[in-house]
Amino acid sequence: MEDSKEKHSFRRGLALGALLAVAAFVLSGCTTAYFLPRFLGRRDSNEEQIDAKVQELNQYIEKYYLFDYEDEDVENGIYKGLMAGLGDVYTGYYTPEEYASFMEASNGSYSGIGAMMQQDYTTGIITVVRAFDGSPSAEAGLQSGDILYMVEGKEVTGIDLSLVVSELKGEEGTSVQISILRETDILEMTLTRRSIQVPTVESRMIDEEIGYIAITEFDDVTEDQFTTALGSLESQGMKKLIIDLRDNGGGLVDVTCAILDRLLPEGLIVYTEDKYGNRQEETSDAENYFAGDMAVLVNENSASASEIFAGAIKDYGVGTLIGTQTFGKGIVQSLFPLEDGSAVKITVSRYYTPSGNNIHEVGITPDIIVEADRESLEDVQLLKAIEVLSK
Repeated sequence: MEDSKEKHSFRRGLALGALLAVAAFVLSGCTTAYFLPRFLGRRDSNEEQIDAKVQELNQYIEKYYLFDYEDEDVENGIYKGLMAGLGDVYTGYYTPEEYASFMEASNGSYSGIGAMMQQDYTTGIITVVRAFDGSPSAEAGLQSGDILYMVEGKEVTGIDLSLVVSELKGEEGTSVQISILRETDILEMTLTRRSIQVPTVESRMIDEEIGYIAITEFDDVTEDQFTTALGSLESQGMKKLIIDLRDNGGGLVDVTCAILDRLLPEGLIVYTEDKYGNRQEETSDAENYFAGDMAVLVNENSASASEIFAGAIKDYGVGTLIGTQTFGKGIVQSLFPLEDGSAVKITVSRYYTPSGNNIHEVGITPDIIVEADRESLEDVQLLKAIEVLSK
């Protein structure tokens, strides 16, 4: 996921029925005939029709609805429903609590269970990518490929991943109950939250010349972690580099561009165009440039900022892409904080690789396609990268 803040357009990046919650909002004195149409920017004859339907729905709620509800939840349902009605899975509304949790996660440290997850935006299924070593998730036995089914007794399939993550996080020492689906078994787990420092970069020397750096996501801490790792490998005599972006779902675009600036020659890294055709560019100044051979590993879960990275490497021809077709997210979101501490995340532009390709819903094709062998103990994609760099 790559997003941007309004201050820097590259920065950070409930179904329709939720909108019907506006009916209950009448109870708090809101004049729906004025509020809803004007919130939607509509000032035509549909106002009376909308108001009449809302009033009708409200009558059903007052007469038949069985359970108690909180006005705050109903109000949030209005905003979430409005954004969901746009039909874009990457656009949404965050309550103040959700927004604070979202920002905390992108800073690279938080209190939670210590697992990296990804969501299939077609099915809504949330899958565990990795349990961090020494984390509550790892200690509980959470495994890559596990499907997160329920959190605190509520099914989470189809709910925005960032909102689910905010439920998994919380005060250190508190517990959270989850249910996971592993093959045909449903497993119940109770995990105790604790402070997590996200290790977004791992590195090692593979042989005397080839270094390896895996980037799991692009967070605030990633640039410094990458710089440290690269410097360490270079001090050990590294001449060639493998960068592993497999299962990297993206993150902060400015962090991605800062890392690419360390690797690319002078020139364009990526550019975006908004609905008005306005173009914004990110460039490399070549002050630092890795002149050695590179290979970049990608797969179907390499998305968003990872594809900006892979696209730039491929377009410049400075590295060989190895693996499988990437996810295909070629759009950028901006976060717009609101006065009450809430925020909206809105898709604001398309991004293009240096050669002008937008890969949304297409992905990037590797130079060398190598399917992962799940049954083998060997990492065949990594072995191919070593073979290519050893020639």
